[in-house]
Amino acid sequence: MLVRGPSMAPALRHGDHLLVLFGGRPTRAGTVVVVALPDATLAVKRLVRVDGAGRVWVEGDNPFGSSDSRTLGALPTESLRGRVLMRLWPRPGYVRTSP
Repeated sequence: MLVRGPSMAPALRHGDHLLVLFGGRPTRAGTVVVVALPDATLAVKRLVRVDGAGRVWVEGDNPFGSSDSRTLGALPTESLRGRVLMRLWPRPGYVRTSP
């Protein structure tokens, strides 16, 4: 998956290529996930919390350049599509699980 925009800076930058494990439901806070936003676009965000009512709170690491739960509110757990395993290019490596 290709990162577009500044929402996850400095952990991830525009143009980073990611290896993503699609499927399953990541439930650990701090995990970097792929989520379907209400407009159906896929976005890379950090999972902040999962509540018992089937809702998730996701945020970008850059609060000034991110459309996330701070403006959209909690999203249904079904919006989680997968979790980021690592960055493949241009700086290969694992993505930290906490900001």
